[in-house]
Amino acid sequence: MPKRLYVKTYGCQMNVYDSARMAEALAPLGYVPVAEPDTADMVILNTCHIREKAAEKVYSELGRLARLKRGRAAEGHRLMIAVSGCVAQAEGEEVMRRAPSVDMVLGPQAYHRLPEMVAKVVRNSGGVIETEFPPESKFDHLPEETLVDIDGRGVSSFLTIQEGCDRFCTFCVVPYTRGAESSRPVGAIEAEARRLVALGARELTLLGQNVNAYHGLDEAGTATSLADLMRRLADVDGLWRLRYMTSHPLDMTDDLIAAHRDNDAVMPFLHLPVQSGSDRILDAMNRRHSADDYRRLIDRMRAARPDIALSSDFIIGYPGETEKDLAATLALIDEIGFAQAYSFNYSPRPGTPAAMLPNQVPDAVKRDRLAQVNAKLNAQMLAFNRALEGRRMAVLFERPGRRAGHLVGRTPYGPWAHVEAPGAMIGAVAEVEIENAALNSLTGRLAAKTVMAAHYADARA
Repeated sequence: MPKRLYVKTYGCQMNVYDSARMAEALAPLGYVPVAEPDTADMVILNTCHIREKAAEKVYSELGRLARLKRGRAAEGHRLMIAVSGCVAQAEGEEVMRRAPSVDMVLGPQAYHRLPEMVAKVVRNSGGVIETEFPPESKFDHLPEETLVDIDGRGVSSFLTIQEGCDRFCTFCVVPYTRGAESSRPVGAIEAEARRLVALGARELTLLGQNVNAYHGLDEAGTATSLADLMRRLADVDGLWRLRYMTSHPLDMTDDLIAAHRDNDAVMPFLHLPVQSGSDRILDAMNRRHSADDYRRLIDRMRAARPDIALSSDFIIGYPGETEKDLAATLALIDEIGFAQAYSFNYSPRPGTPAAMLPNQVPDAVKRDRLAQVNAKLNAQMLAFNRALEGRRMAVLFERPGRRAGHLVGRTPYGPWAHVEAPGAMIGAVAEVEIENAALNSLTGRLAAKTVMAAHYADARA
């Protein structure tokens, strides 16, 4: 009888990818994914340490799972609980202390060891921790025969190509929870891309904490750039679209900028976090670029691809931030213009340099400043979407919509389009005329027969 596995994923797209790979690692043991934890034989909480109060949300969930575990035990069933991801990496022993119902704690570099950890739990009744950075790559020990159908798989799929970061921004825990930058070999990425395409993927988002620093080795042992990797992936039969995130401004090389101009598979979208428009705050964050450096980089991107849709991240209320610093951020937003953006109040992360700084900004001030930033960003996002009204563009249909007879697909620029279309068109690209725009989505109608990705010239019009 199959064993039931429930994985709850917090945070970033890389965690979505990791959750799928953990499910794959457990598949040889007979585990199959289920949608709810109530009947599961194992529950994995794949955690994120980036957002505010992330750890407390995990502990709250662990309290609920402990009650479920006791109830299952009373019925004669065993429930194993695992905590993985960045909270696990940062607080391994603390997780076990605060939540004794947890059987396994494993960091993001150790999920290939899950089968071994399960065996230890069965033998020793729990208490297994694995938060070291192993010398071998987890990617070298994961199954290749099948890819489990779990969050993030489908017409549009994630593919991790790079992990870790060497930038050491003062607010960020990634170098401590994911380790130093490492890049997967080109051949392994290409092989996984082909497997995903065989399962129905038509668009891949290449993931990394600092994805544009990718430097994996090819078959000849030569370091390969992200631009060169995408050139190879564009030749994979059946793979029509490529995106990538998250990037650092210092690693936007000339060949990567040119890829947005020359590689038709690369979508006209770039997520490039700036974090602040104030040079003083950027320096305090150890970003190692100025606001003007960012402006010049955006000018180069737009010269290469005039219609590119830009996305960014902003941290508001960094320690010592003043009204003048906020004004510089608002000015940068006005000048650049973003099609999409994510903004967050700064919250201290234990172990990061910024957490120990004086002059922490009061929460009420941060909330007010964030509201000002969000007002500008939301206005820009809505204006970008409304500028698409009346245009025809290629939409990749990914899933059924909430309304009967409707599908949801992604435009080349990123916003979701809701279109009346037959279910058989999932996985196809069709020309859609955009009729109405809202802040987070578009509605449109089919304008022509289905087209393939090679016909994206309309997106550049």
